[in-house]
Amino acid sequence: MKPLIIIGIDLAGSSKNPTGWALWKNGGVKTKLVYTNKEILKETLINKPSIIAIDAPLNLPKKGILRKADRKMIEIGYRVFPPVLPAMKKLTLRAIKINKLIVEKGYKTVEVHPTSTRKALNMPPKDWGKIQAILKSIGLKGDVQTRALTSHEIDAITAALTAYLHVNNQTETLGDEKEGYIIIPKKMDWRNLKI
Repeated sequence: MKPLIIIGIDLAGSSKNPTGWALWKNGGVKTKLVYTNKEILKETLINKPSIIAIDAPLNLPKKGILRKADRKMIEIGYRVFPPVLPAMKKLTLRAIKINKLIVEKGYKTVEVHPTSTRKALNMPPKDWGKIQAILKSIGLKGDVQTRALTSHEIDAITAALTAYLHVNNQTETLGDEKEGYIIIPKKMDWRNLKI
């Protein structure tokens, strides 16, 4: 069986801002900050991942400001922003473009929302030092052990963690075919997670 290789991407709305990027392989993670679409695609495709988790809307709503997935997330207590807000629309259009290029190469992508993933797993949503300590304590190796990571890198690892749980049937899929899906972990306590 080939090893499970997951890429997590915390996409920035603009190539001027850092995008968090994480490679998850054999329970170890490598992270970095990348900027351009070209860099993101090169780093992602060179690793031939089994699945790629992207923290950004991968579709616009067909009408109105929210997709079915966004409405469902809000309904069950996860705060997501409408993909059509000006700053979000820029991010969404960039994500759609990158996602299309990845999918054309034959790779599987999923849309994730790291803040909601942490909420589902009973982790602090934004306390980066604590989150990094938790990622280490669930058994992740690599960059989480060696240096203080940026919020973008931690979001990228959380995106990859969501895909890992998805592959292991521990997630829910919200949304529909027309407007896309968001993958969210089933509610559990991170203390029961072992990687």
